[in-house]
Amino acid sequence: MTRSAGTTRDTVWEGLPIRRTRAAADPDSAPRSIALPAGWDDSAAEALAALAPGEGPVALPRLAEAWIRRTAARGRRLGILPSAEAAEELATGLRDLLLFRRGAPGAATWRNDAKTESRFVLNLPAFLDAEGFDAEAYEAAVRLGVTTLEILGSGKATRLRIGFADLAGLLAAQGLDYESPEARDAGAALAALTRGAAEAASGDLAERLGAREPVCLSWPEPPETTAIPGLADAARAALDTAAGAPGLRHAALFALSSPDAVEALLGAETGGLAPAAAPTRLVEDGEGGVREVPTRAALRAGDSAARLLAPRGPAARDAMEAAIRPYLHAPAPAAVAQARPPRPAPKPTPRRSPHGRGAVWKVTIGGHRVTLRTVEGAEGLSEVSLTLAKDGAAFRGMVDALCQAVTLGLASGVKLDDYVQSFAYTRFGPAGAVEGDPAIARASSVLDWAFRRLALDHLGGRVLPDPSEEECGPDAIGSPTQQLPLLPDLPATKAPAARRRALKLVG
Repeated sequence: MTRSAGTTRDTVWEGLPIRRTRAAADPDSAPRSIALPAGWDDSAAEALAALAPGEGPVALPRLAEAWIRRTAARGRRLGILPSAEAAEELATGLRDLLLFRRGAPGAATWRNDAKTESRFVLNLPAFLDAEGFDAEAYEAAVRLGVTTLEILGSGKATRLRIGFADLAGLLAAQGLDYESPEARDAGAALAALTRGAAEAASGDLAERLGAREPVCLSWPEPPETTAIPGLADAARAALDTAAGAPGLRHAALFALSSPDAVEALLGAETGGLAPAAAPTRLVEDGEGGVREVPTRAALRAGDSAARLLAPRGPAARDAMEAAIRPYLHAPAPAAVAQARPPRPAPKPTPRRSPHGRGAVWKVTIGGHRVTLRTVEGAEGLSEVSLTLAKDGAAFRGMVDALCQAVTLGLASGVKLDDYVQSFAYTRFGPAGAVEGDPAIARASSVLDWAFRRLALDHLGGRVLPDPSEEECGPDAIGSPTQQLPLLPDLPATKAPAARRRALKLVG
């Protein structure tokens, strides 16, 4: 069902078909009523639920207009926007960027969080049209982003953060292999275009408001040609314009940031320069399970999707970063920073996709909600993640880091059997009765349940017996010889040593 968005008159939102749905920021949050453009998918609704403060209903037009109007009014008040017409032009440009999912400021702006540094992100694949990459529209978007960040920084910030997302998706849409020299040349040209357009915009602001930094021609020559038509010429022209500025307003502008919910709202599937994780993703099938569907990048890549979007090793990302780094004003974020659409939380008993590519388990252990997600590749289990609802940030972060280490280990050839050997029967809270898993009644820790469940699902249905009630009690911390680190040396034997691992968290 759709309806017109009547909350904002005389704007692009008026008359826009709107659909209503319910979505949550994460599997353990209460769903909220969400109103968003009819053509936007559920991952955008989940992102919107994460961006909006509070717990009530959310309408994209109303939420967006709040920060757009606030930004335009502040710019007028500070004199950064010289007239009412300039303020309205900025507001119109920001609405258009958002409506076409091309760009928006980061989560802090949506939440009106003045304590967090603002950023602006541009979704590269959204600038594709029937003729290819629209470099002119992209350059205009960069300039608009610089002006917006200048306002959000009250005209005082000397270092801004404008960057792009989903380089991998753009390259795949253009038929470019992420690991190829042609892809790196395209990435370098995009970075040069971003740097040039940002510094040209800073120069325009400096001409009106006063320069604070000299022009610094510290970039290399961009590639002479690229496989993306017109991109190399646009990059050189932008750098030439920046070089002619009388001075700059800012010491730094172009920086790739770790993604937040805004990337998902815009439809970006990877953060910054990160390679694609896979040509498919998992979505809820409506019956409590998950199914595998192509990513947006895969749909653009067509028959070449499997080849262009296959997982890449760290060397491929490092090579891309080396090509882009000379144009950045700050180091790129760590390789683990990727924008992935939020995955659904199915009912307790999981249903595997027809291709057997993933499953989600949602249980409670000792009254604590725990979600286990797995992804399978051609050679078996490839990714493991655990989400805990109630525990402290430090504990959740440690569990998340462990899951990342396990995922990296699986990719490097470590056998799942070795991890089960190490983590089955570890003992620490939360522990106790397991609800939602028909095969496991008790667990001595979250890791105990998770790795015994993985053994059932991925090691030929191997059944490891439940620990006793005493071993799941609050005082069952194990002997000092049992209290091993989270990542012990991998054992030499194959079968789990019954109930010999334990861990106590203190603090």
